[in-house]
Amino acid sequence: MKQLYGYPDSLYKTPTKYCGGCGHGVIHRLITGIIDEMGLREKAVITNPVGCAIWADLYFDCDTVQPPHGRTPAAATGIKRVLPDHLVICYQGDGDMAAIGTAEMIHAANRGEKFTTIFVNNAIYGMTGGQMAPTTLLGQKAATAPFGRDAGAAGMGYPIRVSELLAALDGTRYIARGAVNNAANVRKTRQYIKKALEAQMAGIGFSMIEVLSPCPTNWSMEPVAAVEWLEKNMIPVFPLGEIKNTLSGEAAK
Repeated sequence: MKQLYGYPDSLYKTPTKYCGGCGHGVIHRLITGIIDEMGLREKAVITNPVGCAIWADLYFDCDTVQPPHGRTPAAATGIKRVLPDHLVICYQGDGDMAAIGTAEMIHAANRGEKFTTIFVNNAIYGMTGGQMAPTTLLGQKAATAPFGRDAGAAGMGYPIRVSELLAALDGTRYIARGAVNNAANVRKTRQYIKKALEAQMAGIGFSMIEVLSPCPTNWSMEPVAAVEWLEKNMIPVFPLGEIKNTLSGEAAK
């Protein structure tokens, strides 16, 4: 009999610390399910920095490392170079990766470091109080933009499309953007993550999956409204799909 559903061995059975309606739990489930499917639990290393990502080691039943804020790509680079047969995953939020860690990620990607980044984009700083993030949408309110992000205001600028930015670098091999706002997009996101992890283990090069995720608490919305807001407002700014795919052979199937 074929098993259609099961609780991943790589995911601790523990109550969640995430807010109601947060997408992190769904993303954890996708990653751990793929780790189990690939038989890599004993060779998986999750690097998770400051932000809501810092709680990942409470849920991933595999090796984890907590680097300083923004320094996750540097830690992942060292781990992957020392343990090239291991599955190394950067698990980062938009504040961490697209702000304090921008230089770390861009240079690691440009070098073609052979780890995979799961980039959770909820368009705001989650853990630290809902400040405007590099990915905050124009007009979106935040603790540091109470009247909404204004590109003409000093210090605000425009939302950064991280996937498109990294896709322009020669060292990147696979970049895709998914979302966890409905079942169909969750399935597609799982496919993207699996393809990226398979590419890493094939030694092909740098891969990143951006995942659009709701943050009802810092968006000041109920969970259902947050999911609807993501679909209506975030997806038009951050289009879903494979943004760069230079894979070939088995890893591209």
